[in-house]
Amino acid sequence: MNPSAAPIVCIGGLNIDRKLRLLAHALPASSNPCESHETPGGVVRNVAENLARLGLPVALIAVVGDDAGGRLLLEQAAQVGIDTRAVIRLRRHASDSYTAVLAPDGNLVLGLAAMPLVESLSPWALEASKALRAAAALVVADGNLPPDAWPLLLAEARAGGGRLVGVAVSEAKMERLPEQLAGLHLLILNVGELGTVAADRAAAFAALHARGVERVLVSEGARGLQLSEAGRPLRHWPAPEVDVVDVTGAGDALAAGICAALLRDGGDFATAARLGLDLAALTLQTEDSVHPELDPSFLKDR
Repeated sequence: MNPSAAPIVCIGGLNIDRKLRLLAHALPASSNPCESHETPGGVVRNVAENLARLGLPVALIAVVGDDAGGRLLLEQAAQVGIDTRAVIRLRRHASDSYTAVLAPDGNLVLGLAAMPLVESLSPWALEASKALRAAAALVVADGNLPPDAWPLLLAEARAGGGRLVGVAVSEAKMERLPEQLAGLHLLILNVGELGTVAADRAAAFAALHARGVERVLVSEGARGLQLSEAGRPLRHWPAPEVDVVDVTGAGDALAAGICAALLRDGGDFATAARLGLDLAALTLQTEDSVHPELDPSFLKDR
């Protein structure tokens, strides 16, 4: 298989992102003035858009409703070059949504996920896109997936020898990951999500490796990234310093940059970490979940 010609397949959340930025410190149980901004969203959708804007072949497996939001999501995905033929359309359903309440400095105060449609990605529903995943150079799955989808994807990775990358979405959804994770090439998550595995970081790394995860990459925010590989010393890369406009989508950009580098450079995690951090830094400087001016030159310059 020629990795440059094979698609990256992204599986998971596809929704409308609504961002409400507070204009002052939040007052509980009161009306708070804010600014409103709406964009397409969903963790793997954001990953997919970043990859498509970088000029890489990417396909999306997700679910939308037959409402205006669903039509907007599909139209926008097609415009940026995402293959949406495997997206499931459910009639008489509203598309999933995520509402982020942001502090005046752009940091997240509260996230509200109304995402029932992603639960439709059962093993039975995923059967229709089996050939697409088998032809992929990389499969990226986010933590929105229902628990029964993971054993299928892990089994496919083990049987086909493909690389499966998991991207965590929240501390609450970490419990969706099965106990046995053999076949997971890389798990990308943040400090809070890692803490749901074990309070002690070393113990959390050891537990995930014991469950079968080959590599665990932890985002420490402004402190950078830490990579744990079983039997090898921990590795760390510092993050670039930037003026933060909005944190929404930065973690997805990080995952996309890492996946782009893995597709291009194989197992060079040093290159992958730096590319992911640079793409996350760029995204922190826009209100959009994906930087609207991102293009293939971003990869060529690195």
